Amino acid sequence: MSAGIRVTGLYRTFGTRTAVEGLTFEVAPGEVFGLLGPNGAGKTTTVRMLTGLLTPSGGEAVVCGERIPLRDQGSALRRKVGLLTEQPGLYERLSARENLTFFIRLNELDEAVAWKRCERYLAQFGLAGREDEPVSGFSKGMRQKLAIIRTLVHEPQVLFLDEPTSGLDPESARTVRDAVAELASEGRTLVLCSHNLGEVERLCTRVAVIKNRLRTVASLKELRRQGTALELRLDGDAGRFSAALEALPFAPGSLHEGGLLKVLLDDEEQAPAVVECLVKAGARVYQVTTAARPLEEAYLELVREEEA
Repeated sequence: MSAGIRVTGLYRTFGTRTAVEGLTFEVAPGEVFGLLGPNGAGKTTTVRMLTGLLTPSGGEAVVCGERIPLRDQGSALRRKVGLLTEQPGLYERLSARENLTFFIRLNELDEAVAWKRCERYLAQFGLAGREDEPVSGFSKGMRQKLAIIRTLVHEPQVLFLDEPTSGLDPESARTVRDAVAELASEGRTLVLCSHNLGEVERLCTRVAVIKNRLRTVASLKELRRQGTALELRLDGDAGRFSAALEALPFAPGSLHEGGLLKVLLDDEEQAPAVVECLVKAGARVYQVTTAARPLEEAYLELVREEEA
C-alpha cells in the first residue's frame, strides 16, 4: 500500500476563525516534504488533521491509504503514522527503557522484536548504555533523540517531525539529519515542520508554504528560480552601502553581513548597474559572484504577500 499523502481542499475552522484552508497537495512515498510557515500559520493544525487527532471541517486527505475524515477510531491510521511533537512528552521519572517499553505495549507490539529495533536506534543515536537511567537526568538533546526513537518504535510508514533537531548540538543534529535521510531511503514518507531553513534545504525535496491558506507547493529549485542574488565582497562593513542602492531605478533589496553584500535582482542584466553604483558610492569591490536566490528571501516574500 502506498506510503504517500494526498490532500484535497482540506480546511479547519474553530468557531468563526479559520485556522487553515485550501490545502491541496501530494507527497510521494519516500519523499522528505517540508511544511513551512510562521507561528500561527496552521502547520500544527494541518499535522493534527493528517494524523487523525483533529477532524477537518471540510475537504479530505488520504494518508497511507487511510481516508480522512476517519470513518472509525483511527487505529489503522495510527499504526501507519508516527508523530514527533516539538515537546518530547516523555515520562521523566521512568528510565529510557521503561518509556520505550510503555509505548511498545501501547502499540501492542511483540516486545522482543520491538526492543531489538529500539536497541538499534539507541546505538544509532548515541544512547546505548543509558537505557536504565531516568529521563529526568537526560539533557534536552538526549530527550529529543529518545523521543525520535519512541516515534519509530512501531515502524511507521509516514513520519511527521516537528522541529526534530530542536535543542541538539551540531553533531547530534547531523545524526538526526542522517537518520531522516536513511528513513526516506527505506521508502518512508517524512513531513518536516521547521523554522530552520538551512535544515529544510539539506533534507527536503519539495515544500508547502502556508499562512492559514496554501501559498505555494514547489521544489526548492522552483522557489528560488525567480530572481538572482548578486554576492559582492567589499572592503569593510558592506552595510554602509545599502542606502546607495535605493537610488537605483529598480531599487533592489539587499542583505549584508560583515564585508559580504547580497543584492537581490529581478534580472542578471541589472548586475553591472549595481557594481557601478557601489563603486561611485566609494565601495572597494574585491569579488562579484551570482548565486541562486536565498530560500529565506523567497519564503519571506510568500508569507508577507498580504501585508504588502
